[in-house]
Amino acid sequence: MQLSQADHRVTPPQISIPGVYNAAADLLLRHGAHADKAAYIDAVSVTRLSYSQLNEQSHRFAQALLNLGLRQEDRVLLCMHDSLLWPVAFLGCMLAGVVPVAVNTLLTSNDYAFMLKDSRARALLVPKALWPVFAPVADQCPHLQHILADAADTAMGCMGIPELIHNNQPLAQAAHTLTDDVCFWLYSSGSTGSPKGTVHLHSHVIQTAELYGRAVLGLQENDVVFSAAKLFFAYDLGNALSFPLAVGATTVLLAARPTPADVFHVLQSHQPTVFYGVPNLVRGPAGAPFPPSCQSVEASCVHQRRWSLTDRDRPQMASRIRCGNTRRHRLDRDAAYLFVQ
Repeated sequence: MQLSQADHRVTPPQISIPGVYNAAADLLLRHGAHADKAAYIDAVSVTRLSYSQLNEQSHRFAQALLNLGLRQEDRVLLCMHDSLLWPVAFLGCMLAGVVPVAVNTLLTSNDYAFMLKDSRARALLVPKALWPVFAPVADQCPHLQHILADAADTAMGCMGIPELIHNNQPLAQAAHTLTDDVCFWLYSSGSTGSPKGTVHLHSHVIQTAELYGRAVLGLQENDVVFSAAKLFFAYDLGNALSFPLAVGATTVLLAARPTPADVFHVLQSHQPTVFYGVPNLVRGPAGAPFPPSCQSVEASCVHQRRWSLTDRDRPQMASRIRCGNTRRHRLDRDAAYLFVQ
């Protein structure tokens, strides 16, 4: 499988993508020189997933999906918290040519029923903690054939993703996908009616990583990144997956909902060099105190995009965003630009 090439000596960078192309293979197969480096770190347990482990587990999960009978362009609904299984599952689907549909973990049973039916998903990836939201509607989705959870559970009638990874051999070669084949779906918020499935191609992933992640943010191999948003958002899918993987950086994942206290704890304990957030998170809820250890920190740089702040907000944000050696910050409320044609 040929990988993409990017020439950053010119502005804008020139990106060459082969016709037969798989975005997951491109992100995974470029890191032979630092295979033992951490690709992901769990913020709480500090468990590390190296680039070689990410590559192997993603290929094993891809083969598991094919062994279950899924085929190229079948859809899989991915509703998971930001654990180390998330990138493995997402990239494994792409390697198999299966289309992951990443969805918000905070929706209702009716929302999920609509998305399962609308996408005609043949498999559901869901942690056991979220199964009670799906249980009332799973039987109403005629195309749904497989339920895969973070652990096997006979009551749920599901298989465990870790067991599938362990019991299957790595996929020998990525699916024969093309640069303009469908790679993944995301759903809109539904503010104008029912949520809309937005389709993204294999070429979109590396284009945004090279043109924005590397050329604008200046991400480098030695960066440690942390994003307060979740991977099911387009904003974070670039921040915490395609952007860092494209350059060989390390990403810290926080599975829980990001409170100001949790975010600052991650900044202090993991010392990320790049932090992605939103002003409301940095300011915190009205009247809510911030951790004392974060009251006196100073900001070195605040990178803003499509966000306007009042003069009153700027010093408050700047005084609260800098922790440890964090040197670059990205604050954004609208990241629809991440994956556009």
